[in-house]
Amino acid sequence: MIRKYLVLSLFFLGLAACRTENNNPVTLQDDIAFLASDSLQGRETGTAFEAKAAEYLQNRMLQIGLRPKGNAGTYFQTFTLKPKVDPHTEVQFISGDSTITGTNVIGFIDNQADKTVIIGAHYDHLGMGGEGSLYVEGEAIHNGADDNASGVAVMLQLAEKLKDSITGNNYLFIAFSGEEMGLLGSNFFTKNPTIDLQKANYMLNMDMVGRLRDNKTLSISGVGTAPIWGQVLNATNTGFKLVLSESGVGPSDHTSFYLQDVPVLHVFTGQHEDYHKPSDDAEKLNYEGMDMIGKYILAIIGELENGDKLAFRKAKNESEDVPRFKVALGVMPDYLFDGTGMRIDGITDGRPAAEAGLEKGDIVVQLGDSTVIDMMSYMRALSVFDEGDVTKVVVDRNGDRVEAEITF
Repeated sequence: MIRKYLVLSLFFLGLAACRTENNNPVTLQDDIAFLASDSLQGRETGTAFEAKAAEYLQNRMLQIGLRPKGNAGTYFQTFTLKPKVDPHTEVQFISGDSTITGTNVIGFIDNQADKTVIIGAHYDHLGMGGEGSLYVEGEAIHNGADDNASGVAVMLQLAEKLKDSITGNNYLFIAFSGEEMGLLGSNFFTKNPTIDLQKANYMLNMDMVGRLRDNKTLSISGVGTAPIWGQVLNATNTGFKLVLSESGVGPSDHTSFYLQDVPVLHVFTGQHEDYHKPSDDAEKLNYEGMDMIGKYILAIIGELENGDKLAFRKAKNESEDVPRFKVALGVMPDYLFDGTGMRIDGITDGRPAAEAGLEKGDIVVQLGDSTVIDMMSYMRALSVFDEGDVTKVVVDRNGDRVEAEITF
């Protein structure tokens, strides 16, 4: 097993080096093939497999021509800590004996500009499963191709395209560690930045950008964190169906920068049935979609190149309005659905929705006595029920109304 792991690691590292030396660019497919390979066993923070991924990213940044911007003249910023569960509580970073050591990988394009754009994506994942996994059949490698080899690969492509091109900003590229454990790497960086954060123009975060759908729906959150975002996103859009959210707070690394008063955007192509499961593999990704997203982000950066530093604005934290509930249907909502109701994007076996015969693609339009018009009204309707309650659910299934009985 160890021999196989070393051989595969050396093969992919050599592939990247050979492609660069032969003037053949390293592609999205190349980067994802390595990062989401079984040889890295899910890139769990603090493991030798995450360290091998960090080594690969260091070599890629060197090949691209990025300057090291970690600690002590290296690409690495390491941190030791006690793990936490809630991403919005303070992390206890410690020295000496520790339970976890993570490594951010950081590269820099210095255009001698007075402002810096931060472009980030987390590269860690769930390893063999454990906490956070939605796989119930024991240990298995969680390759995390969409989550988040996809974001890291797009980030590296942006670094190659921004080198010596759009020079109105400096560019800091950060592959974050510890995101799956609670935004640990980005939290640590914002408290121990390797640049002057006062000169940070804005932060772009790519987390799960590998599953663009046929209708080209793209979710972008953080639109309320700078007055100009809405205008720029629409002016540069060449074909996406945008689903925009104002909040700068969410379950990904842009949150850490928003909390330091940096304007942010988080780009996301939506959840799916392979989320946090071993089946999130490279062959399921939409590579043309990722290329399209990279070009869109490049256009956004270009649109803002000659402007002033973006004004930061506090945005509504939409998560504060989410009702608390004690039961669940056992479905994965389609967060990109913008029609009336709550569309089901996945169903967990053995849970109330599955037992009631609901199907993927059903649109919940009524739950109990409450009409469901969107995600928020669905959560409000769900919040009134306790375990053991029985109620009805009405769904739109291909234009037909279907009623079923739900037992929580």
